[in-house]
Amino acid sequence: MTTKMRSEIAEQPAALRATLDALLPRVDEVKGLAGGARQLVFIARGTSDNAAVYGRYLIEAHAGRLSSLAAPSIATTYKRKLDLGGVLAVALSQSGRTEEIVETLAWAKDCGASTVAITNGGEESPLAQAADLALCTVAGEEKAVPATKTYTTQLAALAVLALGLGADVDADDLQRVPDAVEALIADPGDLDAVVDGLAEVSGVVVSGRGMAFSTALETALKLKEACYLHAMGLSYADLLHGPIAVVDESTPALLIAAGEGPTLQGTVALARRVTGAGASAFGVGGGDELAAASTAALNGPALPEWVAPMGLIIPGQLVTEALARRRGIDPDSPRGLNKVTQTD
Repeated sequence: MTTKMRSEIAEQPAALRATLDALLPRVDEVKGLAGGARQLVFIARGTSDNAAVYGRYLIEAHAGRLSSLAAPSIATTYKRKLDLGGVLAVALSQSGRTEEIVETLAWAKDCGASTVAITNGGEESPLAQAADLALCTVAGEEKAVPATKTYTTQLAALAVLALGLGADVDADDLQRVPDAVEALIADPGDLDAVVDGLAEVSGVVVSGRGMAFSTALETALKLKEACYLHAMGLSYADLLHGPIAVVDESTPALLIAAGEGPTLQGTVALARRVTGAGASAFGVGGGDELAAASTAALNGPALPEWVAPMGLIIPGQLVTEALARRRGIDPDSPRGLNKVTQTD
């Protein structure tokens, strides 16, 4: 039986095409609202927070604007007012109905920020209504609890946001993303070997750096919520500062990199260090070099680094779905989780 999660993974090329068709014509609207912003702050939780990490790296590396992740409790619990003049506040929520995120975006506007919502909940969602500009993704209804197509379309919306902020990238790269994702779904690489390597372990370290860091965090979250693994998502820079001690014969590493870019060589070196210590290193992306340094490898997208995260997450989603079934878990309905999470 095909799970809802597996079906929704397969729907991502179409969801990305629809989202890009809807949002690319709105680049000038983003520029008009946010072109003069000196700084960005991203407001999100969970999977959306992992998407925001991609937004942060993308905006800082390619649009030259300082970016940070908000602490919503400053608005909702501590109720402190900050000076957010000249700041663009970007709130991400798949449903657009998470009250904490809506409240924090309204707080940011009250503090002087211009506001953008990124949501799959539509123009009538509370989050879209609270924002100066809503970038609504076109992923369609997502029925499985683990987010797949709503996550990748959030990344697409963040890429459009970056274009509106003058990012020094080739906008035509975005048009290549749906086909690259489709190719990965058809041929993810050595999926069975990676699932075999994770089937009997209780923990795994998932690591990437720079643009791939968001993918490491999101992959770790998926393995935690749908496979009940103790999955630790880390930048490889942080991993080398001490937590690498947990990587051993019973705790493998999943190492993620785009096929180009300044973090690739560090990821390859880490794979060699892990396997040299007798542990398993499973590569995701990184081209032939990372694959050669790894115990087993999953394919990455044939995309430039700035858009690669939209493809790099696909192998992690496929591993999560297959591993959950291997461990006797229904990936569509993990225990203790709901599709919309409200936070006090």
